[in-house]
Amino acid sequence: MHRRSQPAANNDRMADLDAAARLTELQAGCTPDDALALFDALPTVRSVDLTGRWTGSELRTGHPMDGLLTASGWYGKQFDSTEDVHPLLFSADGEVFAVEPRKLPVAVADRIPLPVMERVRRALPVLRPVLRTRKPRARLRDVEFRGKVSAAMIYDHLPIIDVFRRVDEDTLLGAMDQRGAEQLYFFVLRRER
Repeated sequence: MHRRSQPAANNDRMADLDAAARLTELQAGCTPDDALALFDALPTVRSVDLTGRWTGSELRTGHPMDGLLTASGWYGKQFDSTEDVHPLLFSADGEVFAVEPRKLPVAVADRIPLPVMERVRRALPVLRPVLRTRKPRARLRDVEFRGKVSAAMIYDHLPIIDVFRRVDEDTLLGAMDQRGAEQLYFFVLRRER
């Protein structure tokens, strides 16, 4: 068995620390170019390495959707396998549940005022039976994007691909590439342990 040399392992750890520190800086607010520069500099991740539940947060870049996922009660994503992905998890009354993406106004989300999204979040306990799905609604594939092959989540019924890069062992930076959108929407996923 080939073991990684100590200096190489230390270099990887230092790179992880640098990437995590840079992400922390950007989470205070950044431009789309800042987020894209970090995304492009990060190492790739394989689809098979994403199994599990991940909590999500937004990386605010001035995108028209900034604040909407947080205001709506978005929790994160769940990757059961490369074929079975729950792309949108929400939380209400302490319960995390998968939502059917086709029942959300994704195409016009950037035009919905934040106060409306906050009212939707408060109504999630009532809306949960209508929005919930138990079926996976996306798949994972390794795809080429911006010159690198990395894990990507492909929605079954929406023109959206979320591409992931590795910040560290338990943190991903995601870029939502939506057909017709003028810029990428960035978000962060952290693996639940």
